[in-house]
Amino acid sequence: MTGAVAAAVVLAGGSGTRVGAGLNKVYLPLAGRPVLAWSLATFARMSEIGALVLVVRPTDRALARELLRADPDLAHRADVQLVDGGASRQESELEGLRVLADRIAAGVVDAVLVHDGARPLVSAALAREVLAVARAHGGAVPGVPCADLAAVVPPEPVAQPVTQSDSSGAPVGERLTMAGPDLVAVQTPQGFRAAPLLAACEAAVRNGFVGTDTASCVERFGSVSTRWVPADAGNIKITYPHDLLLAASRLGG
Repeated sequence: MTGAVAAAVVLAGGSGTRVGAGLNKVYLPLAGRPVLAWSLATFARMSEIGALVLVVRPTDRALARELLRADPDLAHRADVQLVDGGASRQESELEGLRVLADRIAAGVVDAVLVHDGARPLVSAALAREVLAVARAHGGAVPGVPCADLAAVVPPEPVAQPVTQSDSSGAPVGERLTMAGPDLVAVQTPQGFRAAPLLAACEAAVRNGFVGTDTASCVERFGSVSTRWVPADAGNIKITYPHDLLLAASRLGG
């Protein structure tokens, strides 16, 4: 649909256990602002993103509201929608997508980026690349080829295999579930055409399927293929205390 926009769904339902904190790690300070604020600000500044959804734990709603009120890059985005997440990442993701359901059905939102709020250093360039390939081919994930990963093969064949691609989206490999050097370690944001993504996530719930990430649900139940684009080495995930130090050093603070 002409004039359709993309949406970003940012998941902030983690904890601080492994990072050694007493609160959700995405609210820990990083170079002067909460971890979560960095990626939210990146999406908020992108003209391609017309809808921004933040999925939070109910117990973190006050923290999320304060973040949106106080951050200079986010305070002007009165349209950021706060949504309570579920018991798992997959449930939280679906709650975020359901908020967009009417706009997806109407063709107002044609693509969705799903991002982990614990990855603060995502660049707009990577997000735009994922979005462009997702719109062109149906789905896209940032990936790093890894020869030392074990394959997890589903118990039955999937309808749409996930394929690899170069930065143009052209296939260069086979299924992500192949054993050997063709495996890809993926990051977020993961991007998909909106309607097939919502349908796949709803089907996953109906069938009791719990995937490892968004792409695994689309691979199992979706009607589109998913390509990978070269990931950004700086797009690190905050998991352990040293990750905060590394992120701070990359930000120069």
